[in-house]
Amino acid sequence: MNLITYNLYFSIQILSNLWQGSFLEKATQLSFLEKYPNSKAVKITNTMGSRPKTFEIDCLEGNNAIEIKWIDATTDGDHITKEHTRIKTISTAGYRPIRIMFYYPNRQQAIRVQQTLETLYKGIGGEYHYGESAWNYVNERTGIDLRAILQKIADQNTNSDEL
Repeated sequence: MNLITYNLYFSIQILSNLWQGSFLEKATQLSFLEKYPNSKAVKITNTMGSRPKTFEIDCLEGNNAIEIKWIDATTDGDHITKEHTRIKTISTAGYRPIRIMFYYPNRQQAIRVQQTLETLYKGIGGEYHYGESAWNYVNERTGIDLRAILQKIADQNTNSDEL
């Protein structure tokens, strides 16, 4: 393990004390930051409406506006409308909207919402990755096998005799 990956490993391990969803999202941001030092979270003005006033891009890497979710189980119509406005605002600003969601919801209504969002992302020229595809996307883009790191931390917490 090289020094950079070693430091990333310990940074992720420290974050493991955070709530699981926030932790996974932050660990993903750190993975992109490791590979792309100029990547960052940014807010952009909502040019398509008045609410909300801004949208946050979890990880802006070049022209890629990456939304990172561990899961999204929201089912209301306002959510779809807000996401549609968000995606259009990001695209109009010259960025490519990309969504990474590690765990897919299992309720039927939530699944239908996610299918609609996937159509919206792809229809505007973006990308939508969930489940295995999300893990692979992070690994392919960053060279960091986040799942393996998390598994190692989980194993370490179970068998505390190994680093």
